Amino acid sequence: MSEEKLAFVGKQVKDIYGTFIGKVVGIITEIDGEIESVGVDCGSAGIKQLPYEQLVVQGDFVFFIPKWRLEAQKLIRQKSLTLKRMKALHEIVAENDGMKEDAELVSIKYEKKLGEINEAEKAVSDKLTARLAELDAEAKQVKAVLFDAKLQFRSNEMKEETYQQVKINTDELVEHINNERTEIGNVRAKLSGLTLESITADAATITTTEAPVDSTPSTTESAPQPAASQAEPVTANTAPAEEKPITVTASDNNSNSNNNEGHDAAWLNQVIQQ
Repeated sequence: MSEEKLAFVGKQVKDIYGTFIGKVVGIITEIDGEIESVGVDCGSAGIKQLPYEQLVVQGDFVFFIPKWRLEAQKLIRQKSLTLKRMKALHEIVAENDGMKEDAELVSIKYEKKLGEINEAEKAVSDKLTARLAELDAEAKQVKAVLFDAKLQFRSNEMKEETYQQVKINTDELVEHINNERTEIGNVRAKLSGLTLESITADAATITTTEAPVDSTPSTTESAPQPAASQAEPVTANTAPAEEKPITVTASDNNSNSNNNEGHDAAWLNQVIQQ
């Protein structure tokens, strides 16, 4: 076993939204030496075994990626690729009717795959609904703690410094909860927005935004030209897993799909792609 795989032993563990989970105390390995799970000391909750594939070392911390996040990202990639190939099949038939018979055989394959993806999407959606219910319950508990602290402060049972510390801690927890809620909303919107029509519309938009090149030299003073538009940065598949520090921010639910994808840290997307 390489020392690189053991680098997280002794490090603190957080989820990708910043909530502290515990400290890595050891590992469980398979017979061939591969890591099966990682033991994390969670205080009074005892030692929990977290799946190794859901952990990423980043700087001084180990970050835990929720399973629903991995499943949803995998599903988004599969659905997007399947729809793009179905669109390509339609274009091939439209350009050459003689290939219609061959294309139909391949089309059946992808229609079946899309049906399987839709079933998997329903299962993921149910998991997201359950997770939102858990987050709602957690938010109520956090607010109850803050309200009780405020009550103690107003009744002179708690110093202001203590109350302010409670408020800072609870505000941080609420922010983490809201970040996860936002990401769940973004994932749901991304999945529901992936249709054959949307793939076709996106392709048409890219085509219409490509400006033609004028090769005729101008003999008059040229007017100021607008800056050429640059493609939106793609966050997935761009950075190795351990190069950039984590950045977890909440995205606006009304943002477009590019902004939603920008919510993901590059290293996290690299791990998900593997």
